[in-house]
Amino acid sequence: MAGFEVIGAVLTAHPISEDDALSAVEGAEAGAVVSFRGVVRNHDGGKGVERLSYTAHPTASKAMSEVVATLLDEYSEETGHPVRIWAAHRVGMLQVGDVALVCAVSAAHRRQAFTICSELVDAIKAGVPIWKEQVFSDGSVEWVGADEPMSRRTRKLPTATKESPALQSAAG
Repeated sequence: MAGFEVIGAVLTAHPISEDDALSAVEGAEAGAVVSFRGVVRNHDGGKGVERLSYTAHPTASKAMSEVVATLLDEYSEETGHPVRIWAAHRVGMLQVGDVALVCAVSAAHRRQAFTICSELVDAIKAGVPIWKEQVFSDGSVEWVGADEPMSRRTRKLPTATKESPALQSAAG
């Protein structure tokens, strides 16, 4: 797994700084630094959104680290250049405009950085047991992801092994 480094894989109730994420992954060997910032929008399904709340399962922190480690394992064979990954997801009450998810990736080349960052966002959304409660302008409430069984969100996650050092560094 040489050449890959998990700089951060966390869940937090505190605001997430995209600048901190970018600073964490930058390096002299990185020809590309890519980030994604997921922001609470003011609408969903044709309805106005006032606020939302993210609730994480007790295993979500471990799942977040495992999702990142799995992605690193997938790409570790393809590169001879260092790649760094930083990812954080908010939990708790968020308002429209608040940042809910930040991912940053640095790599030697832009295509690799964009690809890894895109797959990272998708893997977090699919593999980390976090549920979103949306409160709409009309007073109605909708839970997103709560109807999915836990096994669907976590079944592809690996277990910690000696061969997966990124997993240990991400979980630490």
